[in-house]
Amino acid sequence: MLRAYGDGNLFGEAYGDGPIRVVFLHGWARRGRDFAVCASELAERGVASVALDLPGFGSSPPPTVAGGARHYARLLAPALAQMSPEPVILVGHSYGGTVATVIAANDSHLVSGLVLTGAPLLRPSATSRSRAPWRFRLTRSLHARGMISDTRMEAARQHYGSSDYRHASGVMRDVLVASVNESYEDELARVSVPVAMVWGELDHDVPEIIAKRALTLLQGPHSFRSLKGVGHLVPTEAPQELLASTLEML
Repeated sequence: MLRAYGDGNLFGEAYGDGPIRVVFLHGWARRGRDFAVCASELAERGVASVALDLPGFGSSPPPTVAGGARHYARLLAPALAQMSPEPVILVGHSYGGTVATVIAANDSHLVSGLVLTGAPLLRPSATSRSRAPWRFRLTRSLHARGMISDTRMEAARQHYGSSDYRHASGVMRDVLVASVNESYEDELARVSVPVAMVWGELDHDVPEIIAKRALTLLQGPHSFRSLKGVGHLVPTEAPQELLASTLEML
């Protein structure tokens, strides 16, 4: 059942009866329904959960102000406080995993544990991060000087930008830009709740090396599981594995 949370502009699918114990946060350009299998099986075990549509995706309208995962964490924290009088387990995939991590670091009273998968918690190292093509950098520089029109600049963005960037527009494009420029070393060092990382061995969007680097920054109890033959979309590719880790955290 789709319900409104927070100020009425955040929507999510509720599963099961009783107090909410698990909240699912999906990845970029995805929606809460990615967790339908996991949430339904939790409900059969008597565990109530909510699979949220993050602002700008699914049924939830975009935020009025652009910002990255840190901004989204501030938007979601009041809704989490209203959902349950007790701390909940946050299960976060990809972008939702970064939002969950920030919430756990800044509002630890709301969170009892984290289950993360495919979350870009750290930016790639300078040696592995590819620079923008020189033609795009030149176009961007000329546009900043007023020598190239907005139309030509947008055409360059469409040509050279990532798939996510090309498909985003308006405030959501600004959200994406803010998000990819964030890195969460500080938040990881302040997470005190247990953390379980469940990663697809074939995740090329956020390779396992990112998760393993993030693990070294955690101060509290943590675990890591690699899923053979699984890619980035663990919630839909391997929902039973995600369910198992969530049940262990419960």
